[in-house]
Amino acid sequence: MTTPQDIIRRDVLAMTSYPVADATGLVKLDAMENPFPLPEALAAQLGDHLAGVALNRYPAPRPQALIDKLKRVMNVPANCEVLLGNGSDELISIISVACATPGAKVLAPVPGFVMYAMSAKLAGMEFVGVPLNADFTLDVDALLAAIAEHRPAVIYLAYPNNPTGTLFDAADMERIIAAASGSLVVIDEAYQPFAQESWMPRAGDFDNVVVMRTVSKLGLAGIRLGYLAGRTEWINEFDKVRPPYNVNVLTQATADFLLDHIDVLDAQAAQLRDERAKLAQAVAALPGAEVFPSAGNFLLVRVPDASATFETLLTSRVLIKNVSKMHPLLANCVRLTVGSPDENAQMLAALKLVLN
Repeated sequence: MTTPQDIIRRDVLAMTSYPVADATGLVKLDAMENPFPLPEALAAQLGDHLAGVALNRYPAPRPQALIDKLKRVMNVPANCEVLLGNGSDELISIISVACATPGAKVLAPVPGFVMYAMSAKLAGMEFVGVPLNADFTLDVDALLAAIAEHRPAVIYLAYPNNPTGTLFDAADMERIIAAASGSLVVIDEAYQPFAQESWMPRAGDFDNVVVMRTVSKLGLAGIRLGYLAGRTEWINEFDKVRPPYNVNVLTQATADFLLDHIDVLDAQAAQLRDERAKLAQAVAALPGAEVFPSAGNFLLVRVPDASATFETLLTSRVLIKNVSKMHPLLANCVRLTVGSPDENAQMLAALKLVLN
């Protein structure tokens, strides 16, 4: 009898799959999604647009018209090319596979996005995590020492960082880029609509930098579209690793249509930035709650008991993220997605039950 244990890598057998909680019937505030649907009239126009998509044909592997529109709307520098992915997750995987030479390592500040480490391990690379300072800023000296010691192939810098919400100091990042002359630095701007700061205008200024984004946080998490911008020589190599037809026709058509209506999504992001400020102020006023500065569409909050807070909110039909076990720096921390005004009010009412 042949079993998976006979065939599958031991490290894979020891892993757990990426956890996604069942949110059926709950106020879903655990995954940093935009809570607002498209306006009804715009959704109807999109439906008409998608009705004309040829579902019987493979998608264009590199849809040049869409890429050109994306470059124009997102202000990608003229000397940069763009690679599309099935979300940022696939782009991270592509980078890992392409850079997985024998003994190659991936380095990133921790706590950070878990897929940096997971994709590195699945590609057979060692992951080196460098702890942030206690206030979740970059420990630049520790990072520089780790770069000198490990000479990583890839360095990830999330701008802003998840799950902390920190917008790292640009001068600190410049020091890291300068020290990483033998590494590729991937600046992950998944939450850029809420930070309103970006390295995209400088994506072509460095020979070792690429900028990664997704439309997920902009309000299109369901279509799974990420994009990587950088000098042509980098993008051409990563394109060799990209699976054929990786971005489906419905995703391409949706993105093409909504890039012409980016003002709607930008307005939603602006509303969420306003809601973030209101929510941060209200949560900070609760006894025992420490709210950390956030440039994302979420708040990291330290509470007296993260498990009790999570369970109390779940009992109130509100789903948040308990991140307290992810890293020692996150002890007793929960992550609250910024939702609609009604969703935030429900979350606040539930938080008052446990914190008061």
